[in-house]
Order: sequence, then C-alpha cells, then structure tokens
Amino acid sequence: MPSRISSQLNNNQTQYNLRRQEVKKAKIDNQIGTQSRIGSLRDDPIAAGHVVKYQSYLTRVNNFEKNAQTLSDQFAYREGYMTNSIEVLQRVRELAVTGANGINTREDLKNMAAEVDELLGELIQNANAVNPEGNSIFAGTNTDIRAFDVDMGAVEGSTVPLISAVRYNGSINANRVEVDENKYITVENVGNRVFWAENQRLFGERDATSWQANDDSVICVDGQNIVVEAGDNVYALVSKINASGAAVKASVDPVSHGLNLSTTDARQLWLEDLSGSALSDLGIIKDSSQKPPYNLGDSVRVSGGSLFDSVIALRNAMLAGDNESIGGKVLASLDSGINTLVNRVAKSGSEYERLQNDILRNSAIAVNVTGQVSREGDIDITKAITDEKMLEYTQQATLSTAGKMYSSTLLNYMR
Repeated sequence: MPSRISSQLNNNQTQYNLRRQEVKKAKIDNQIGTQSRIGSLRDDPIAAGHVVKYQSYLTRVNNFEKNAQTLSDQFAYREGYMTNSIEVLQRVRELAVTGANGINTREDLKNMAAEVDELLGELIQNANAVNPEGNSIFAGTNTDIRAFDVDMGAVEGSTVPLISAVRYNGSINANRVEVDENKYITVENVGNRVFWAENQRLFGERDATSWQANDDSVICVDGQNIVVEAGDNVYALVSKINASGAAVKASVDPVSHGLNLSTTDARQLWLEDLSGSALSDLGIIKDSSQKPPYNLGDSVRVSGGSLFDSVIALRNAMLAGDNESIGGKVLASLDSGINTLVNRVAKSGSEYERLQNDILRNSAIAVNVTGQVSREGDIDITKAITDEKMLEYTQQATLSTAGKMYSSTLLNYMR
C-alpha cells in the first residue's frame, strides 16, 4: 500500500528542531550570563549538592572572619586604654615613692596630692571609655551605661569636695563569639576585674555553725550558680563553693565561725541570692532587693580594693601628711594593682594575636572554598562561547534549509 506524504511533515520537523536549538542556545546564554553551569538541580545533581554545601560553609567562614576582625578592633581600643592606665599608675607610683621618703614638707605633699587627684581623674576617664560605636568598653555586657560612677565628698586637708569613692555600674557577664567552627573567644570587659588592685576578702561575723538551709535555693558566686539543697549546713556550702569553678575560695572562720570568702585573683566579689535566702541568712549579703556588688551585709568586714581606692588612699594620705601609710600599705596596694593591670594587658594582647591568626586562617580558607565552588559550579567560558557559536551556525543553516523546503508542496511529488 503506498505511503501518504503530508506537506506539513517537513515544516513540523523543522519547527521542532528549531525550538530545540533555541532552548539549547538560551541555556548556554543563561550560563554565560550567570557564570554558572548549574541553572537547576537537574543540570548536575551531585555538583549542585556540593556547591550548596560549599557556599553554606563559605558564608560561615566569612562570618567568622568578620567576627574576628570586629573583636580585634575592640581589643585594640581596650588595650590602648589599659596601657595608658598603666602609664598613669606608674606616675602615681613615682609620686608615692617620692612622698614616702620623709624629707618632704606637708605643703610639698599637698602639692603632690593635687597631681595625684588629676591622675585619678585620668584613670577614671580611661575606665569610662567608650568605643567608636558609643558603647562602654569596661562595663561588661551593660555597654549602654557608664562603667563607673563617682562619689564626691569632703576630704581632710582639702577645702573643696574631692572624689571619695568610685562605684562599678556594669555586669560581670561575658560574651562568647564564634571565630571558627565551634571555637569561641570569651570577651570579658569587666571593669571591676580590670581596674581592681587586690584580692578581695570577706569576713562574715555571724556565727554559721547552726545554720541549715530550710529550702532548696540557688546562689550566685562570681557568676557561678550554685544549688543549695534543703538540709545543707555551712560546711556543705563551703564545699560547693570551692568546687564550683568560681575564682573564689570559701572557709569557716575559726574564731567567729562565720563564712569567709576570698577571691583567687584581683577582682571584686559578686554575690547574689538568685532564689531563696541562703547568703542573706548567713549575713553575707543584704536582702535580695539590694543588687551586687554593693549588697554586702553590714556586719561583713571587707579587705582588698580597686585601683581607684589605692589612688584615693594615696591622695588622702598626702593631704593628711601620713608618710607611714604612703610608704606602707598604699605603695603595696599600688604595686599589686599595677601588676594586675599588666597581666590583664598581656592577656588582652595574646587574645588580639590569636584573633589576627584567626583572620588570616579564615581568609585563606575562604579563598580555598571559593575555588571549590568555582570548580563545581562555574562555567568554562571558552567552551560555552564555542558551543554558542556552533548553535548559531546550526540555527542559521536550519533556517536557510527550511526556507528552501517551504516552497515544496504535494504537487511536486505528482509530476
């Protein structure tokens, strides 16, 4: 039986092939425009999966690098103010040594006291420093407030009110910032540690031998939460404090039988009853309405002060003409404070160097991961342009051939 030939056959096949060529050309044009050979997952499912993972990791690495850069800038500001404070304290110490030699008149000491008072103001200014964003540097996580408040009062030997006390306003909380995969740097800008001169010691005067916790409660000792269980006595509490990891050692006074607390380095104790009233019942702190660090009980004896306390004590001793105090406890307190601040600067410097290493490492990793993304997802531009030109030639040839074929009809086969 003879086959029937339709005049639409050539036209349909030509149109179909033209559409296929247009689709291929559009795909290559899109790849050249986006510089990526993967427009959808079906183009290369395995490579697409790799690219998604690499891009996700690259985003994290870039964030790590940005975090490290931001922290290094903050540490540079912080270290600058701390270093300047050391220079201030060195000058204060020189005046203390000069004032302690016993050959200065009382008028000479008063003149030196005037300079010490100005240096005290400079030290407080450094402690209340803010970064370029206007955030307080040494207020812990309370960056929107002044780190230290100043109390003015009458001082013996002065006819005008002078700085009598400096009080910490910030917190002792620290931020943890991720600078690598599951690697964190603790940012601790706590003013009552940076600007503290001596280990602080608290001596409880209330007899605690008969004390026993009536209910379960939680106390906070230098930022560490400690659970006190019903029935615990003072010796159990001492054991829990010593095992808590806080930079505090507890003991029971052999004379007063009260609870004694001592920091293991230069810092101000931070004590609080988070629930219950264990520390309040022991007389260590006042009721929970009073906030740390100035919530200590009235019967508690305290030793160990801040750098400001040391400088204030030096100035007051000079105004009073007390050479013995200047050359004794005041000078010792200043030396302790300078050593503490030097140690803090050394720690800050080591953290800064670590951040610089993190920045360099993350920058190198970002380059490597970008190369992996390029290898899996980027287009070979030379091959893509060549393929595009070949499709253009093919399309032009198809259109030329189709133009000649469209003139044929069924009558051509019946001649």
